[in-house]
Amino acid sequence: MNAHPVAPWEWSLFGVIVLAMIGIDLLAHRKKHGESKKAAYAWSAAWVLMGLAFAGFVWARHGDTTAQEYLGAYLIEKSLSLDNLFVFLVIFSSLGVPGDKQRRVLFWGIFGALVFRALFILLGMEALEHWHWVVYIFGAILLVAAFRVARRHPSDEPDNNKLVEWLEKHLPVTTEFEGKRFFKRVNGKMQATPLLIALIAIELSDVAFAIDSVPAALSVSRDVFVVYTSNVFAILGLRALYIALAKTVHELRYLHWGLAAVLAFAGLKMMTSDWMHVPPLLSVAIIVVCIGVSVWWSVRARGTAPGKKEAPRDEQQPRGGQREEVHA
Repeated sequence: MNAHPVAPWEWSLFGVIVLAMIGIDLLAHRKKHGESKKAAYAWSAAWVLMGLAFAGFVWARHGDTTAQEYLGAYLIEKSLSLDNLFVFLVIFSSLGVPGDKQRRVLFWGIFGALVFRALFILLGMEALEHWHWVVYIFGAILLVAAFRVARRHPSDEPDNNKLVEWLEKHLPVTTEFEGKRFFKRVNGKMQATPLLIALIAIELSDVAFAIDSVPAALSVSRDVFVVYTSNVFAILGLRALYIALAKTVHELRYLHWGLAAVLAFAGLKMMTSDWMHVPPLLSVAIIVVCIGVSVWWSVRARGTAPGKKEAPRDEQQPRGGQREEVHA
């Protein structure tokens, strides 16, 4: 399953690094009720630097080709994770989750995502190992996802979330918060708080995202060590990235075109892999260009659209009529 033998101590080193970073993150925010945007940018940069530093380790151990595959898979996951931010905004807005309670939900949501990604990657690897025709199914999934992403701007999604509405109807839920707890006792019975609904919605949303992002990463590499470690380093920075970009991500009006281009490229690359080989370094360059151009185009066009400018999401009224600041 691995293109290159990976020693057990390499997996152990990866685990130690991840646990150490999570521990440092928890200790740094243990007594804080919120996190400044400046601190969120710093943490985002720290996670990116750690992910790139691990690319250097992969290069030293397994060569430049494997390191390029790692970078390609990392950039794909990091790019597609931006789409998660829109979903996080909608979920928290529809439930009226205060800013100082969002960090707990994001932490456990991202922790659960690490488990689901490991399962999806292993299943995807096994399927590709035993049935070659799965390549075409994965490629088709990515092309459909590219079409879906290109059709709609994520920031134009309604403030209500159908998944949240379904969970509220089918689970014993109270509309009241109990600090940062996921359950509250009401009339002698345990009921879920809005925080638990937000957590479940985020976990189920990540499962849906994994259906797109895991095949996209597998289009770059079939090495389980490369794909999983790159996924983990990209996902672990999501919490800080959400805080840093929550108030501005809606302004990236053309980002969805870049994400669609990345998905389409990954799908075509996977479906034509029998006849055409795309070098890992070229894959990295194409991903960087797709996202870079869409972000540059969005920034350049910001504030130039005619007519009334849409109010940022953080200025819109969440459920309950209270305006909340975005913290973690």
